[in-house]
Amino acid sequence: MRRLAATAWGLVAASVLVSGCSSGTPQNTGDNSATGSGTLTIGIADDLPGVSLKTDSGYAGFDIDTANYVAGKLGVPTKNITWQRIDQAERVSALTSGKVDLVVSTFSITAEREKEIAFAGPYFVAHQDLLIRRNDDTITGPETLDGKKVCAAAGTTSIDYLTSHYRGKITVVKVPSWSECVRDLAAGTVDAVSTDDLILAGFATQPEYKGVLRVIGKGFTDENYGIGLKQGDDRLEKVRAALKEYISSGAWKKSLDANIAPSGYGIPAPPTVK
Repeated sequence: MRRLAATAWGLVAASVLVSGCSSGTPQNTGDNSATGSGTLTIGIADDLPGVSLKTDSGYAGFDIDTANYVAGKLGVPTKNITWQRIDQAERVSALTSGKVDLVVSTFSITAEREKEIAFAGPYFVAHQDLLIRRNDDTITGPETLDGKKVCAAAGTTSIDYLTSHYRGKITVVKVPSWSECVRDLAAGTVDAVSTDDLILAGFATQPEYKGVLRVIGKGFTDENYGIGLKQGDDRLEKVRAALKEYISSGAWKKSLDANIAPSGYGIPAPPTVK
């Protein structure tokens, strides 16, 4: 993870006040129209509003749409996808052990992870930020976290950044999922949650946190989301090609407009898939 200045769109996008908007119900793009007989098991999160959320009818959100589109280009119909919920800390091991074929779960591409798995992407660039209680005026950015309890999901680049830059100054509380972090923040047992602004904006605009939580809006890293595969997987180039088509076809923008834009998060220009 590299410390970088947030781009202008990131600052605007992450400055989501809870009272200002509602993310609404996540939208699923439905069947991917593939007609093959192939199957895939895809590792996902199930508790990220707008990104990857379990609903009464299945799963919905930007990551789900991304995975569904790519699966279709691999000849795997939507009905043949097995959605496997995995914790953030389990993403690498789920691939290396063969538990899942792909991981599509706000999975930041890092040199350390690339020693163990392969990535296709990036298909989105987010920025690490801070979620705090709305009436807290003591935290204005990462430099004001001294003596604070900051929650982050175990096994994430958010944890890596906090511990490498603020060791000894803050107490990092590790839990399995971001939804648990956000519940702890609202309950007052931690002072802040730190992860990607895309994720934080989704939580901040949920009805139960309306008027309670807000995003600082000072992104301090770039997080390049990729699709994870096991090293040596011969589908890697096909996944890359599918992501390029996902973006160029307009399906990428359509999913973000449906799932993310209603929260008030500004949709950026697409990244270049490498």
